[in-house]
Amino acid sequence: MPNTYIQIHVHFIFAVKYREATITNWKDELYKYITGIVQNNNHKMIAINGMPDHVHILIGIRPTQSISELLQNVKGNSSKWINEKKFTKKKFEWQEGYGAFSYGRSQLKDVITYIEDQEQHHSKKLFRQEYINFLEKFEVDYDERYIFKDLI
Repeated sequence: MPNTYIQIHVHFIFAVKYREATITNWKDELYKYITGIVQNNNHKMIAINGMPDHVHILIGIRPTQSISELLQNVKGNSSKWINEKKFTKKKFEWQEGYGAFSYGRSQLKDVITYIEDQEQHHSKKLFRQEYINFLEKFEVDYDERYIFKDLI
């Protein structure tokens, strides 16, 4: 698209179904795989990290694909890959839904640092509270019933 210039940075958060802590010693392989999905969809992976029960990714989004389509590709293809690799004893699934929060270029350094420091951050705050804090910070209306569910 000639004369079309876009700069959109989105921080995504999504969780393992029931927030089971199943992403373990294979997380680096998973992050590389997810990065490949993002790049194959012509977006730019800026940062990726997480905890055993959830993932944070910061992406430079291109206007050629919707956010929902991209996340459907990321979650669907990565869960299929995880199951094919048999990284978990039972069927792996991502929980329905995700958070998507946009940032300006001047904020990227702080967001990258936040994503890189997940282990340190979660030594002080649980995932559920972290996620609610994001929703409140960005003034997103939410229904408590649909916040990522804990293990049954």
